[in-house]
Amino acid sequence: MDFLINGKRRLSGSIEVSTAKNALLPILAACLLVEGTICLHKVTYFDDINNMLQILQNLGVKVCKYEQMLILDCQNINNYIIPLNLASKLRASIFCLGPLLGRLKKARVAYPGGCQIGTRPINIHLDGLKKLGINVVDRHGYINAFANNFRANKICLPFPSVGATENLIMASVLQKGKVTLQGVAKEPEIVDLCNFLNSVGAKITGAGSDEIIIEGVSKLSSGEYTPIPDRIITGTYLLLPLICGGKIEVCNAKPEHISPILYMLKNNSCNVRVKSDKIIVSCENRPKNFGKIETLPYPHFPTDLQQPLCAVATIAKGTTIITENLFESRFNHVPELIKMGAKIDVLDGSVVVHGVPDLYGAEVEAPDLRGGAALIMAGLGANGYTTVKNIDVVDRGYFKLEQTLNLIGADITRIN
Repeated sequence: MDFLINGKRRLSGSIEVSTAKNALLPILAACLLVEGTICLHKVTYFDDINNMLQILQNLGVKVCKYEQMLILDCQNINNYIIPLNLASKLRASIFCLGPLLGRLKKARVAYPGGCQIGTRPINIHLDGLKKLGINVVDRHGYINAFANNFRANKICLPFPSVGATENLIMASVLQKGKVTLQGVAKEPEIVDLCNFLNSVGAKITGAGSDEIIIEGVSKLSSGEYTPIPDRIITGTYLLLPLICGGKIEVCNAKPEHISPILYMLKNNSCNVRVKSDKIIVSCENRPKNFGKIETLPYPHFPTDLQQPLCAVATIAKGTTIITENLFESRFNHVPELIKMGAKIDVLDGSVVVHGVPDLYGAEVEAPDLRGGAALIMAGLGANGYTTVKNIDVVDRGYFKLEQTLNLIGADITRIN
């Protein structure tokens, strides 16, 4: 599937942010810990969410979809194996490792797939599990793990890995004793996971800080929950007026989750207003350069918005330097932007973006989820027509994006 974009159209209107994919995925995995039924509200069925639901069904979960409500019957988990054909579809399949160890005391999980943006090793996950007494055997592309000799422990992570933090939390919830995790990630999605688990009977404190404490409980019960809105989608939408011009109201947002983006926008050539869960951004002139930006773990500038920001920087006045500190292969969008007239140099983990007055339409290919979003943004701001190929990767994290953008004045069509 491709997108055909007729660019250079001023955007105006109101759009709503969907539930956070990166919050919902670990919550779905955590449902494996629940001996009962879970009802989730405001669910958006991204491709990654549907792939995770396939994995859960394969493990014995009964899934019922009712528009934006999702009901999961998790009483009869009868399988502990996630095969390669399911795990290869998304990175988040690894989130099931911890819950399976908590519920069934064993797991066999194929190495995960997902966007190719770097090595993204899972050694921090596995090393942490071993420190909890879990026997881990890595053979023939599968992780085999057994939790029969689980022991509560204090673990200090060498890096604040989001996935490792979430997996270790989920592996510990149903075990005996108190587990202390230090040096953990602080992302809102982790706080949301812990809030969900606590709502169904877990005892977790400290989420959002450097230290999380999990006191094991014997059982988690049925419940319902509404995950947080997506801060990366929020940030993507807020950047649109800078490359297209216009005024956009972004609804169902959590401003406190995107403080670096709001600070950056307020210091550029745009007007920003925050009203509770609404953020209004307007920009009528060509934006200024963004100076030096570095991606770092939350609460700093998020790596998932590095590529969309790069697209905006291509038409900004002056030079922007963006340094990627988390993933080594996250500049695959740069050659595609250059096809559209961008002037970008890649130097030692950074991109140096020399702003030009205008981009022009071209045929480009989305290399990954956020890189695809960047190319779509560039196409929206470019002169003429742009074709963005391989948009299936974009569908993993932006639901029916063309419909949302057309509501605010874009001209974008999905084509075969």
